Order: sequence, then C-alpha cells, then structure tokens
Amino acid sequence: MRILYIDVDSLRSDHLGCYGYHRNTSPRIDSLAEEAVIFDNCYTSDAPCLPSRMALWSGRSGFRTGVVNHAGRRAEPFNEGRDRWFRDRFFTHGWMNALREAGISRTATISSFGERHAAWHWYAGFHEVYNSGEMGMDIAEDVADTALDWLARHQNEESWFLHVNFWDPHTPYRTPLSFGHPFAAEPLPAWLSEDVRRRHWEGFGPHSAQEPHGLGYETFSEQYPRMPAQLASMEDVRQWIDGYDAGIRYMDRHVGRILDRLDEQGVLDETLIVLSADHGENQGELNVWGDHQTADHFTCRVPLIVRWPRAGADGTLLPRRDAALYYQFDWAATLIELLGGDVPPGWDGRSFAHAFRSDRSAGRPHLILSQNAWACQRAVRFDRYICLRTYHDGFKELAPVMLFDLQADPHEEHDLSTEKPELVHLAMSYLADWQHHMALHAESDADPMWTVLREGGPYHVRGDLATYVERLRATGRAHHAARLLARHGELSR
Repeated sequence: MRILYIDVDSLRSDHLGCYGYHRNTSPRIDSLAEEAVIFDNCYTSDAPCLPSRMALWSGRSGFRTGVVNHAGRRAEPFNEGRDRWFRDRFFTHGWMNALREAGISRTATISSFGERHAAWHWYAGFHEVYNSGEMGMDIAEDVADTALDWLARHQNEESWFLHVNFWDPHTPYRTPLSFGHPFAAEPLPAWLSEDVRRRHWEGFGPHSAQEPHGLGYETFSEQYPRMPAQLASMEDVRQWIDGYDAGIRYMDRHVGRILDRLDEQGVLDETLIVLSADHGENQGELNVWGDHQTADHFTCRVPLIVRWPRAGADGTLLPRRDAALYYQFDWAATLIELLGGDVPPGWDGRSFAHAFRSDRSAGRPHLILSQNAWACQRAVRFDRYICLRTYHDGFKELAPVMLFDLQADPHEEHDLSTEKPELVHLAMSYLADWQHHMALHAESDADPMWTVLREGGPYHVRGDLATYVERLRATGRAHHAARLLARHGELSR
C-alpha cells in the first residue's frame, strides 16, 4: 500500500473548513475530507513538538519514553541500560519498524524536525531522510518540491510510507508577501472581541497580548511583517490571526500540488492519505497567542483526517465523522493492524481497526494530556469537559485546578472548578488512576514531570523569572509581578 502522511506543525483543527472554520483556509484539504473519516476529538498525549512526535512515533506516552521537555534530562529518552539490544527501542518497537514488518517496503520522511530538536532517535525506522537543514523554518513550496521529486522517483513502487512535514502555521508567520492577504476582508473568529483583547492586554505571561513573541525580550515584526509586535488593538489581532490563517492557506495550496501529482501518476485513489499535526495552537485561549504552552484543548487537540484507498482490500469506507475520544497514537496502532501487522508490545496506543473497518467509533472514556515544555500541567479530557491540573504555571495566569465546559464555553473563558467540584473530583480520580497505572507499567521509576520541576521548571521559562518580573513592573503590571514572586520567588534567588 502507498501511504502519504501529511504532518502540519501547529495546525489547530478549528481553523480548517472541514472542522467548521468560517474562513476558506483549506479548500484542498476540505475536498480530501469529503471522502475521508474526520476525527473530531483526537489528541496528542504529550505536547508540544518534541514530546508529541516522540509519543506518536514510539506509540508510548512521555511518561514511558521520558521525553516531555524541550531541554534538560527530559528532552532525551530514558536510558535503556544494560538490557538495551543492538538497536534501541525506538527502532525495535517504533511505528516505522512496525509498518515495515507489516509489509511497507520503503519508509521516508521529508522533515527538518529531527535536526531542529536534536531528536536523532526519531529517525529510527526510516529508510530515507530528507532534511532541508532549515530546522523548522521551511516554507511549504520547498517541502512540496522535495515531495514531488520523491514521488517522481518512486512512482512505480506500490508499497511506501511518505511523511511530509509542513511548518507554515508555526510562528514566525513567514508566508511570502507575494501570496497576498487572502483574509483581509473576512471577519475574525467571533469570540475575539475588544473586551477579550483588553483583558489579555492587562494580563501577563509568555506569548500573552503584550508579549506575543515570547517574554518580551525580542520581536520578529521587522523581519516578519505578518506579525505585529504587540496586540495593542483589534487591527493587531486581525494581523496576527490573518498571518496564521495565511500560513494554513499557503500550506493547503502545496498539499494540493502533492495530491495532483498522485492523480497524474494514476495512484491517488490507491493511496491512503492521512493529515494530522504534532499539536494544535492557542490563538488567545488562556491568553496564549500563537503558541502551544498548555495541556488544554487547543494545544493538544489535533486534526486527523483519514482517506482510505478506494481500491483498498477492505473496500471503500464511507466518509463520516467520529466524535469519540482518541489518542493520536491510537491511530498509529490502528494503521499497523489494518495492514496486517502486530502492534508492538508495551505500546500505550490501542488499535481500533475492527471498528474503523465497520464504520463505527471505538474511542476512550477519557484521556490524560501532558505539557512540560512551557508549563508543567496535566489535563483530563472527558465527556464535554477538560480539567487542567497545573504544577508549574510557566509564568501564566493558570490556577492550580481549572475546569472548562468545551460545549458551552468553546474557548475556555469561564473556569467552573468552584461551581462543579464533583466534576473536578471525578477528573482528579481519573488522573490518579492514570498515574498509578503508569507507575506500575513504566520502565523508569521516576515521573519525568518531577524531573522537570526539580530542574527548575519547564525549559522555555527556566531562569527567566527575575527578568520577566522587571518587565512586568516596567509596563504597569507590578501586581502581576508580585503574584509571580509569591509563587516562584525562590527561583529568583
């Protein structure tokens, strides 16, 4: 079987037309989705970039792999020690090798991800690696050009897995200005009002309205004109959201080029096409703009669109939506089984192949989501709710426990934790059960999150408290500085 896996960095589901977005960001992806199974509630177990792709490609959560941060000890896998075989577990039990054992003759990746994060073990199981050397600053045209060349050279082969990694929705927003401004006349998402912007402006945190590029030390605005320096007005908000959406539309155009090439080769209908992301993106939720800093719905939810080959051995599956809860690596396990292979032992991913073949849902009752690079946080996603338990706030306005009703409050504006303590208790019981299970079955005797906390907190804010406190004081937010010092004062000494 031919398998094309389109992996779009920082792509949130609800900015695609097929997930209900009002802007026409994704015409080619939407056309593909009309013939596909669309998963409405697929989540990465671990966010953001490095932990997420480690989890998907290994089939195991960050608790099991050890990779939960972007630096420090927990940016690397747990040491396998004296029992390590000639090849490590990322190869022997990883997704790519499992696909090879299931009969896929060639596996290839077009991605600069491994070099960007020095994640050399992520390459395990790939026959071919195409790295632009841009370390995530690639643009879609260049990625697609490499993919088209690869397809031309392998057009007579019938068994391959090609991973194509686009980066355009990730900051900095660098879609060429020659692409124009396709959304200049279209309204913003309705929830983004002046009241919301003002509240965020008066708040604080990395990538908040006054510091949308980080912690306020630098700005990309001169080099990347699609990004305002601050969100000081609704025009700035428009420029910011338009920059993100333009990146999606630009990427979508080049996805179309790849699909057209498969059609020209006469194999489009014989190719399994999957589109997903490493994580989503907050665009104002929890006062995080253009980044992926929490374990919440918008950082951890990913699109998952699966178009099965029309000529596949299982026949044509009907296009449909699946609203059940899934981990992203549940799909990885499912693909292995659909190809006739065996899910490697020790995986956290569970196959739902039988249900998929039967056009049925087979999701999980709840999910546990983790973030340890910009904050230390775990979330419980269940029913219509998400409950966030924060261990290190990453210098953001995050209470220790928060509960949101995603159906009534789709952008997490109203914390219900004090109004619905029974739901918080239920969520915390799910979290405790998960932690107990992981403690019993993990290869290491340490929760990797505790290692991050002992090292001084998540990498992207570690050591920055004193400088950020001074910025808050200098910008009229001394009360927020006092709040951070009350929580983290020992880190400034």
